[in-house]
Amino acid sequence: MTIVATSAKLHWNYFVALERDMEQLSRYVEFCEENFSVYSVELAHLLFAAASEVDVVCKLICEQVSPGARRENINDYKAVLLQALPELPYTEVSVPRYGLSYRPWLNWAGDRNPDWWRSYNNVKHERDAHFNQATLKNALNALGALLVLTVHYYSRKFAPEPGQVLRPKDTTRELMPESTLLRLHEDSYFSHLIV
Repeated sequence: MTIVATSAKLHWNYFVALERDMEQLSRYVEFCEENFSVYSVELAHLLFAAASEVDVVCKLICEQVSPGARRENINDYKAVLLQALPELPYTEVSVPRYGLSYRPWLNWAGDRNPDWWRSYNNVKHERDAHFNQATLKNALNALGALLVLTVHYYSRKFAPEPGQVLRPKDTTRELMPESTLLRLHEDSYFSHLIV
């Protein structure tokens, strides 16, 4: 039997794996505002994994939009990404199954880094003092931030020519399997006609 290999969508596959872990968690913790402050080892794991991947994808997008620009930390990413993606702070992520919506990058509309990013660093560097910041709210925000960035990354990677950017719905059509928990605005997806 011959196996044909195509280019793997590594960052999308990683996002989907983390999203599936978050879905599994939803069987034990109801995703609602009353539980946003719940924290656990599993939530710490999800926060670490999602925020670490945000770091990786930020660097990749910075290289796409401004090769050679400084990209050593979140402040460097902010300078480059907001120049290329001024709408980033206002991009909404939803969890339709639970009636939730949020803007994981909203702090970048001001002069602060995202709350979930600060919590990630606090838990990573001083776990004994800040473990209670490994919350459902922070993990959901980190995963939502990763969804937004991963779609932006592939919108450039899939474009037919360097410097071009695919429409969000053309990008999400290529990202399989589909996200099943988190969603961008419905304009980012083609509708499925059911007859």
